[in-house]
Amino acid sequence: MMDKNMFLVSTALALFIICPRMAGMVNVVCQNTGLPLIKTALFASLISIPLILAMVWVFNRFGIGGALAFCVFTDLISALLLSNVSWKASIESLIIAVFVLGAVKVAPLISGAIIKSWFY
Repeated sequence: MMDKNMFLVSTALALFIICPRMAGMVNVVCQNTGLPLIKTALFASLISIPLILAMVWVFNRFGIGGALAFCVFTDLISALLLSNVSWKASIESLIIAVFVLGAVKVAPLISGAIIKSWFY
């Protein structure tokens, strides 16, 4: 049985998993393949459940570096799979992945500067 804390935390994490990158990728793929947006998002969401669990396991075992490596690997596999249907979607997915990796490096610098300017 799910208690109140499990429900609240799980709901918060579910909301966190939803991100503009995901919406953008679904849109890019569907525009380039002619597939229906909602149906594609639904099937992709179902397929992603074991991958999310694998990523959490990798993070728990190998830390943020391992999780980033896992995500880079899955992004490359995604681009490879997409290249069979649309080179444009494949290249755009790689570009988005590069920006995300860059953001992981830049975000701590920006947040540190903001905290320093606001609180010190």
